[in-house]
Amino acid sequence: MDTTCTHCHTPDPTGSALCIPCTHRLTDQLTALPRMYEALGVHLAPGSSSGEGRSSKGGPAPLPLRVDILDLRREFDAVSGWLSAVHDARHMRTPRLAGDTLTRLHTAVAGLLAHMPWIVVWPHAHDLAQEIGDLHRDATTVVDPDPRARGRRIGHCPAAYDDGTRCGAVLTLRPGEQVVSCAWCSASYPPATWAGLKQLIDADTAAA
Repeated sequence: MDTTCTHCHTPDPTGSALCIPCTHRLTDQLTALPRMYEALGVHLAPGSSSGEGRSSKGGPAPLPLRVDILDLRREFDAVSGWLSAVHDARHMRTPRLAGDTLTRLHTAVAGLLAHMPWIVVWPHAHDLAQEIGDLHRDATTVVDPDPRARGRRIGHCPAAYDDGTRCGAVLTLRPGEQVVSCAWCSASYPPATWAGLKQLIDADTAAA
């Protein structure tokens, strides 16, 4: 019997907590995290555009490292926490995570990938996918910003989940695209629906 993916809320014939596309996305994001953690190290030194440092009229001395990047790198510890949570849920011994931060991250990522066949049916799979997705997105904005034109902002996605709550993610029509798609809930709006889409967006905005 078909179920609904707990992450993107689309029908899923596998009966899993995560549908196949969400599983592939989570796997790809986990695999990319060690590379992204290393790449963030390049951005630790304050840049000339950061607004930090001493001006010609005096001011605070430049910080030795960017605090925002340090804080973002610390968030990668969540990967090890999720591996420990998986081991605990499966009544397994606490994972051994030794070495420096990057080595522990590689170990944690490899461990989660090894457990992926079990994770996709785990009730907390959505929470894992959500946190890893947020971490991947935040790191991407620093180490691999999208060079493409941002396109035209349409408004907030009016798609409703099963419990009646609205998605609310920002909809953008990128140059060359013919269909407005929500990157969060995967709802799509072809040109024939744009008039109705605008009415829904306007109604949600008025009710906010």
